[in-house]
Amino acid sequence: MLTIRREEPEDAEAVARVHVHGWQAGYAGIIPDEVLRRLNVVAWAQRRRDLGTADPEHPFTTLLVEHDGTVVGFTTFGPYRNDQDRSDLDPTYGEVVAMYVEPAHWGDGTARALLAAAQDGLAARGLDEYRLWVLEDNRRARRFYERAGLSADGVRSTYSVPLSGGRPPVGLAELRYTGRLER
Repeated sequence: MLTIRREEPEDAEAVARVHVHGWQAGYAGIIPDEVLRRLNVVAWAQRRRDLGTADPEHPFTTLLVEHDGTVVGFTTFGPYRNDQDRSDLDPTYGEVVAMYVEPAHWGDGTARALLAAAQDGLAARGLDEYRLWVLEDNRRARRFYERAGLSADGVRSTYSVPLSGGRPPVGLAELRYTGRLER
């Protein structure tokens, strides 16, 4: 049984675990292996705490999905980030900033339930349209969003992946997808 609820401060490690596992499985072959291997759940949990993502006053909302009491996915949504900058928000559009599901729950409806909850949350804010960014090479995610009614709008960006050892970052192409919200 799936339960969707808002993130609480004590959820930081569970959310970080889903995030790391989602990156490691979903971005395998896209993001360099050395980057995926060094992902750290404890560090990502602390980053969530530092960002205050569970704070009800935060401009972004994070919803968790639990399966039998275990967090197996999350989505974060809110106002659109101009140039993907959290300090430059455009409240006329919504954005799904993140959506990750434990790989063992891919294809079982968990992601669809999360996306529907994010859409409902954005529509409740009075928005008609939302956007999200997806790596161009992430074909699985792109198929998912296209089946959900979103489409690439032609806007592109580059996601910079830092490497260790003072090497320059790897730039990965991202596509912006848009969708309508039902109110």
